[in-house]
Amino acid sequence: MPPSRVKKLARHSVLDEHRLLELFKRNGIKSCHAMTIWKHSILHGIQGTIADIPELPKKVYEVVPQEFGDSLGTSKIVEQNTSSDGTTTKILLEFQDGLRAESVIMRYDSALGRNTEANASRAGNKRATLCVSSQVGCQMGCTFCATGTMGLIGDLTAGEILEQLVMANKITPIRNIVFMGMGEPLNNYAEVVGAVNAMIDPRRFGLSPAHVTVSTVGVVPRIIQMAEDLPAVNFALSLHAPTQELRVKIVPSAKAFPLDKLMAAVDRHHEISGRAVFIEYVMLSEVNDGEEQARQLAELLTPRKGHVTVNLIPWNPMLAKDGAEPFDAPNPDNIQRFQITLKECGIPVLPPPRALSLAHRRICQHIDSL
Repeated sequence: MPPSRVKKLARHSVLDEHRLLELFKRNGIKSCHAMTIWKHSILHGIQGTIADIPELPKKVYEVVPQEFGDSLGTSKIVEQNTSSDGTTTKILLEFQDGLRAESVIMRYDSALGRNTEANASRAGNKRATLCVSSQVGCQMGCTFCATGTMGLIGDLTAGEILEQLVMANKITPIRNIVFMGMGEPLNNYAEVVGAVNAMIDPRRFGLSPAHVTVSTVGVVPRIIQMAEDLPAVNFALSLHAPTQELRVKIVPSAKAFPLDKLMAAVDRHHEISGRAVFIEYVMLSEVNDGEEQARQLAELLTPRKGHVTVNLIPWNPMLAKDGAEPFDAPNPDNIQRFQITLKECGIPVLPPPRALSLAHRRICQHIDSL
């Protein structure tokens, strides 16, 4: 972003932890009262004002409105659309400066997966995943993604990220979070880490760290730092190509981080966190979906057997928007051959129906790798 966006904001959400705690510290207020504010805000959907929260010190009622404004939150839903089958809800939020970003709720059955038969019902517990945005726009320039071609407009604060979760919880109880909406999460590192820590705090949102996934195109220094700061959270790498030459064509930002250094960072992340890494691979017809690319990908990942899982994501032209380059969807036979090649080499691959059902990635194609 132009980093200036956050500095220019007239006020912040009370969910912005470090900003609220800094205010309390300057005014000699005990930090425990911040938890009272957060619990109330989460429980009541970030609605109302600080005056609606009972049993706070008088000083809190005086100083919080001065820096955080009259309202507890800073964003609002301006559009909400649910798919005809009820599995997906797209939420468009507007922030205080007029910028907008999307989040997407995805619903599916837990253990038994999605239906493959028309009008059939599934047993099992329904669960919902929220795909959140971390920025407005994106500077990574992925050619298949309209958001990437927008350029970076602004970072979101931790509070603005968390307000997406609060808003979604009012629609459907959220079990999983994937940072796969607008923006490159690791280019807004401090705010994303702050938001994740709030999500997995049992006193606030109480999500399991294993139910939170942060996806990146590949910001090498931050990948390693994330393993240290968020070791229990899932990590997904948007790879999309098995060679540096092809990857630069699909993901121009790959010029900054060569493939060998990127994969070394993946290895280091696993060493520190002990967690497996999801490898996201958007399949583009006659670009990266051939037998040669499958074997190259298998060769790249073979030394990493045991700590990588590939998610093949067939490109969906219907999800493209103006600005993204015109690609074609891969032939189903190519998808199957690609998967077979990887499996024959011992590389775990998510089954195609699951990958297809989760094909929502960064406005163009958000996915859920949990």
